Amino acid sequence: MIDKEVSELRRRFRADRTAITHIYGCYVGVSGEILAEFDESLALLPAEEQEKYLELLKKGVSGALGRTLSELSFSTAQVMNGEEHGLLMKLLQQRLSEAETRRALYEKIAGSLRLADGNYLILLACDVYDVPFRGKDDSLQADNGDTQFTYLVCSVCPVKETRPVLRYDAAERSFRSHGADWVAGNPELGFLFPAFDERAANLYGALLYNRSKDCGYEEFVEAVFHTRPPMAVGVQKDNFREVLTEALDEECSPRVVQTVHTQLREMAAVHKEARDPETLTVSCGTLSEILEHTGVSEPRMAAFRVKYEETFGVDTELPPQNLLNTAQLEYKTPDVVIKVNPDRQDLVRVQEIGGVRCVVIAADEGIEINGVQVV
Repeated sequence: MIDKEVSELRRRFRADRTAITHIYGCYVGVSGEILAEFDESLALLPAEEQEKYLELLKKGVSGALGRTLSELSFSTAQVMNGEEHGLLMKLLQQRLSEAETRRALYEKIAGSLRLADGNYLILLACDVYDVPFRGKDDSLQADNGDTQFTYLVCSVCPVKETRPVLRYDAAERSFRSHGADWVAGNPELGFLFPAFDERAANLYGALLYNRSKDCGYEEFVEAVFHTRPPMAVGVQKDNFREVLTEALDEECSPRVVQTVHTQLREMAAVHKEARDPETLTVSCGTLSEILEHTGVSEPRMAAFRVKYEETFGVDTELPPQNLLNTAQLEYKTPDVVIKVNPDRQDLVRVQEIGGVRCVVIAADEGIEINGVQVV
């Protein structure tokens, strides 16, 4: 899938655009017990509730590929005989109409997932999209479409207890105490099945949403998809820093890290300007070329390639922003943190002064300390 295809589906989650007829779900307790199940006709719900449900489902496929969204792939064996894929296909073919099949999915999720907030809500829906033809000018032509895409969407939302508050009562023109409520928050996890590849169904793929930067929810992914979960974005960053530090050792200099940061940032900027619909990723080979241009020795580059493949896998490509924070440049010592505009790396250098290693900042344009201009 590409971001444009995901965006096309996200636009479906409005009452006047969707073909969703029912909202299904269950409420899961802190210990994984299913406390309640429900089946709501979307058309019979008040407009405000329709909007709330559709918004939670939409947020279960929000964000960008390679960040909160990851593509999952099924093997041929799974598609032919896999239990997990078979359950998803059964749900799809029934369009979620059978309570027993829905219950099987709820039990898989409830048995494999614990959230920090405790209780959570599982929302399920099935949409049927008459895919319009996309012209050469990128316009959508509904009358020329000949493909129908039927898909499942699921959102797992933490349920949180609100604090007691004073709420205004318009009828009494006064504030009254309002006790604690239990409310559904934005999704922590979600998925879409099957994948929407080249604007058609791909039964060998699914789309996973994960809001967390640090947790991969391995047990959930294993239970629902029986596949290897993608590495969480925060973990990718930590691991890449470790790969650079350990593989380059004494050659991991400020200049090397600055250059890698600059190159990744420039790649992201060029990709954004080109409006390329494909997600930008970089390979081990691309990163090796960047290191070579900084003067890293061949033995250290070889160590980098080995460490990278051990950590991320052979032929794995990752978005640049998942490796280093391309939006910001930070210099950090045990007692000082300096944040620099990434476009002005020229203002900072590391050098030895009087036998002491120092970070030197050019400050010709003035200095403020806690908002006070100093000279």
